[in-house]
Amino acid sequence: MPASERGPRERMVFSAAQLIRRDGVGATGMREVAAHARAPRGSLQHYFPGGKEQLVNEAVEWAGRYARGRVARFVAALPEPTPSGLFAAMVRQWTDEYAAEGFAGGCPVAAATVDCAESAASTREAVSAAFTTWTGAVAEALTEMGVPGERSGPLATVMISALEGAILIARAERDVRALTAVTEELGPLLDAAVSRRS
Repeated sequence: MPASERGPRERMVFSAAQLIRRDGVGATGMREVAAHARAPRGSLQHYFPGGKEQLVNEAVEWAGRYARGRVARFVAALPEPTPSGLFAAMVRQWTDEYAAEGFAGGCPVAAATVDCAESAASTREAVSAAFTTWTGAVAEALTEMGVPGERSGPLATVMISALEGAILIARAERDVRALTAVTEELGPLLDAAVSRRS
């Protein structure tokens, strides 16, 4: 949904995700979210009576749904869907962003995990659910490409784990080297998991 079509609640959830991915949960204040979303500050209590924790959890849930949708769009855009092609598309989202905008942004789900997983049980549950949503979409895509069902889930976990780690290294180094490396090294392994039907 284009930003212009979102209501104030949806804009605040989206803005929270964008600020968390850049600054982390601790540095993302409710006032900053309202300003970023161009929403009245008074609407925060109305839409998020559970306060910042509720807003963070909803932003994380949004990010999980967004990641799931991206997987489907990546697969649909591949002329010949392969596991390595899907992973390369997942990584390219980040290399393109870093080339165009710099290395300020990361994954909001990872940021919320680091900042809140031990201090807020509801946020730990939200980030776990977001990763499950994302992993499930990748696993389903792998299965449709011919990866046996018993391997699809573990390989989806490997793909997302490698991507998240490479994002952290890229941001630290201000270089996409790690993202390039995981794409090149995991690609053959992923494609080798496809069952060759005779």
